[in-house]
Amino acid sequence: MSLYVDPGRHKPSAPRDVVASRYELCEDMASMLTEPAKNMSFNLSLTEADVLRRCFQGLKVDAATVTGNEAQWVIRRLAELLDWTLPDLANVE
Repeated sequence: MSLYVDPGRHKPSAPRDVVASRYELCEDMASMLTEPAKNMSFNLSLTEADVLRRCFQGLKVDAATVTGNEAQWVIRRLAELLDWTLPDLANVE
């Protein structure tokens, strides 16, 4: 919800059904990425932070699917689902 509430405002900038469908999309993406992320870490010997950064980069490639803010949310949720520490995503290209 916080992605749709502008600073200093209380009402979301999008209708409830839009917010709900975007949330479901992002939650589903985070859930679907759990197994591939674990496999990347194991098979490619990558750190958890590197896996999360690569996933973030992948989400940012197709801006038509998720916005930049949604991509960050997906990665935060993915880290939470995997019980991994969230890396700094500020400088991820």
